[in-house]
Amino acid sequence: MKNTKVFKLLAVVLAAVMIVGVMAGCSKATEADKGNTEAAGATEAAASSDVIYRPLDEIKESGSIKIGVFSDKNPFGYVDENGEYQGYDVYFARRIAEDLGVEVEFVSTEAANRVEALQTGKVDIILANFTVTDERAQQVDFALPYMNVALGVVSPSDNVITDLSQIGADDAVIVISGTTAEIYLEQNNPEITLKKYDTYSDAKTAFENGQGVAWANDNTEVIAYANTVEGYTVGIPKLGSDDTIAPAVTKGNETLLNWINDEIKSLAGEQFFHKDYEETLVDTYGKDYEEELVVEGGVIG
Repeated sequence: MKNTKVFKLLAVVLAAVMIVGVMAGCSKATEADKGNTEAAGATEAAASSDVIYRPLDEIKESGSIKIGVFSDKNPFGYVDENGEYQGYDVYFARRIAEDLGVEVEFVSTEAANRVEALQTGKVDIILANFTVTDERAQQVDFALPYMNVALGVVSPSDNVITDLSQIGADDAVIVISGTTAEIYLEQNNPEITLKKYDTYSDAKTAFENGQGVAWANDNTEVIAYANTVEGYTVGIPKLGSDDTIAPAVTKGNETLLNWINDEIKSLAGEQFFHKDYEETLVDTYGKDYEEELVVEGGVIG
């Protein structure tokens, strides 16, 4: 009888021990799962809040800087017959790399992709004829300006558009997506039909094939176009307000931004941007536009 009671007692103890073990195991598994979930959540949160950019020290340590420029917008950023990047923005980009003591890596960009290229870390700086606007300044950080600009409208010489009121309901104006010309016309002249293209080369081809009665763009671009392509006239040399062109970096990249601002101020001592103009733009615009377009030391006027 006593043996029977002992066996029953042992059975109860063993069962209790097993239950406690199972519960402890479940508890450990739950805590492990919770830990994994929290770690995954933390990783996702960090990834969603990360701002992708390389500060100045990291760029120097890497030995190269990635600069976004146009590859099809002569004379500001384009690829020549030898496959080399050339133009006003490119000239400045090479000087930045030289003074930083690094190699320059040019990254071809389109107007609509300039902000994205910075935000995703594809480039360190955008030097792609980037007009400063309040809306863009909420997404990127602009350095000091190095050029003046406004909007302009070019049209065929046999049907020159000198006022937007000449554009009829069945007509269309060509613009490039992501440019200030697109934004201005959509906000101020929504009655005008716009034909939008992603690249300058596509817009140029469409314009020359008669897809629009006019092409609205930076006045520097349309003046350059009319000066180099026969049969076209800039009927509206200035549309909207006066603006500026400036380098842009990823928002929050203060070390790089401050270095660029100091560089622009320093270069004024040698009249660098006047030299840039004379090397890259004078054949297109002549000397008459130099003082109107060039900004030295980041000082307007």
